[in-house]
Amino acid sequence: MSKQHEHHKKMVADFRRRFIVSSILTVPILILSPTIQQWLGIQFLTFAGSLYVVLLLSTVVYFYGGYPFLSGMKDELESKNPGMMTLIAVAITVAYVYSSAVVLGLEGSVFFWELATLVDIMLAGHWIEMRSVMGASKALEELVKLIPATAHLVQSDGSIEDIPVDELETEQEVVVKPGEKIPSDGEITEGKSSINEAMITGESTPVEKGVGDEVIGGSINGESTIRVEIKKVGEDTYLSQVVEIVREAQESKSKTQDLANRAAFILTIIALVSGSITLSTWYALGFDLQFGIERAVTVMVITCPHALGLAIPLVVAMSTSISAQNGLLVRNRAAFERARDLDAVIFDKTGTLTEGKFSVTDVFATSDTPSEELLRLAASVENLSEHPIALGVVRGARERDIALREAHDFSAIPGKGAVGYVNDLDVRVVSPGYLREEGIDTDFDAAEQFDMRGKTIVYVLLDGEPKGALALADVIRDESRDAIARLKDMGIKCMMLTGDNKSVAQWVAEELDLDDYFAEVLPDEKAAKVEEVQARGNLTAMVGDGVNDAPALATADLGIAIGAGTDVAIETADIVLVRNSPLDVSVILTLSQKTYDKMLQNLVWATGYNAFAIPLAAGVLYWANILLSPAVGAILMSLSTVIVAINARLLSLERERAST
Repeated sequence: MSKQHEHHKKMVADFRRRFIVSSILTVPILILSPTIQQWLGIQFLTFAGSLYVVLLLSTVVYFYGGYPFLSGMKDELESKNPGMMTLIAVAITVAYVYSSAVVLGLEGSVFFWELATLVDIMLAGHWIEMRSVMGASKALEELVKLIPATAHLVQSDGSIEDIPVDELETEQEVVVKPGEKIPSDGEITEGKSSINEAMITGESTPVEKGVGDEVIGGSINGESTIRVEIKKVGEDTYLSQVVEIVREAQESKSKTQDLANRAAFILTIIALVSGSITLSTWYALGFDLQFGIERAVTVMVITCPHALGLAIPLVVAMSTSISAQNGLLVRNRAAFERARDLDAVIFDKTGTLTEGKFSVTDVFATSDTPSEELLRLAASVENLSEHPIALGVVRGARERDIALREAHDFSAIPGKGAVGYVNDLDVRVVSPGYLREEGIDTDFDAAEQFDMRGKTIVYVLLDGEPKGALALADVIRDESRDAIARLKDMGIKCMMLTGDNKSVAQWVAEELDLDDYFAEVLPDEKAAKVEEVQARGNLTAMVGDGVNDAPALATADLGIAIGAGTDVAIETADIVLVRNSPLDVSVILTLSQKTYDKMLQNLVWATGYNAFAIPLAAGVLYWANILLSPAVGAILMSLSTVIVAINARLLSLERERAST
């Protein structure tokens, strides 16, 4: 738990304790106050020295209940930045000193009950405020809680010993049973299971994982027992990195916060000046000093820029917490705020808009061979190879739920393909170059059968006879189309950078209806292409994998690393999208706009509220018998703070709308 979070927790307890004690003491103060007794028509509770009892109780309320505000005023004045604590402290001090002087002989009326209720309400308001801040930052605490307390460590003799998670070391092996949380980042060495990563990456659907797959500490194992080799511990783990990124983002200042701080300072000066003018004006009009002081205290209390001080920090805390819970990690607040004004988004192709993996897009088979059987035979042979084309053929068969057969006597044909036997049938999966070299003619032209753009063609020979062909391509992600459509609906130009040839780039660009594309771009040339788009007058975001796209991410106005997985420490990215989904790009831009809207709404409310509050507190409606007591002023001020806090918390609903 962070020091700041622990500090907030202590402050919540402190304000709660002071509120309870002050509220209890306020009861006898109210009962013994002459004004309250007069309103209720009960005089029998008055006794000799009752005002001294009220003075004693009020002194405790003033010094004990008012301590946070008095010490806060001292800190603000020392930093030459008077604010809300100064206003509250001045208000309760004026009320206390004047009333005490009346009890000790000065002519006038006491209003200790106003002082006590004012302190109670201000303490309650700060208690609510700190609980709101705690609630907004709760995501960090919840993330930390995801890590289990113990792990089942596999000993050298094969036995299992339960040890504290913080004692785990890299290269150790642990057993994770069904329903248990994975203790730290690692790699599955035995078993296969579905892993629920919803609380970590926002991925709602459990992911099937087996031997060799990475798992994240804190994710929940599904139906089967697995063994995991620990790869990262402590601060190197995914969750630790996420917590640190979110903490830094929450503690960083927004540009809008600077505006709010200046407004709060100006409002404090206005309140102090208005209070002084109010006091002198009413006294000059012939009203007694007690009336003028009450009006001045009410002005200072009701003008207190409490809501203004919370307007931005609460929204910042909410937006970064919500983002982290959904796999959207904000590293740079300023860049995040710029996202709402983007004109163009440039995507890297491989691994971002596409899966970065080959798969079969088309199958052509001669009339005497079913296409499914052709793909089955080709994939059965290629299943014994590690070549990217071979892996693509196998992937294409599995995507179509085609069961493979056992192949034997496999051998690779260097640079040309592979050969193997399936049920004594000679199966060859070869390139067009192999056919030319061997002088093999076909009765079909594969190029005429397929849309060739961006695709690789391999032929399938059975016992030396060409029986069909397969077309493979880097598969476009299903969500890429939706992502581009959403961004274009938002008025954002969508472009693509790729090192692939022009025909491949053109095919992907047309499939996704992109506004522009740049082909055959080397990694060190990507930053220059970003600058070219910026030179057109576009505020530009770059979306890439964070490795060879690092210079382009740093050059862009907003750098977005996508599909970072467990490696979230990408220094060049302003925002890290954990999932391999370009859809999250539109979500983060929408959330940026919604966050800014919430900031503006809170600023408008927090400042606009004072436009009518100050004159009302000063007593401009006195002629209509409408006067506000300091306690009522405190209630209105606290209400404005609560409204701002609630409005910030509603950002979670905006996130849900953005993701649908």
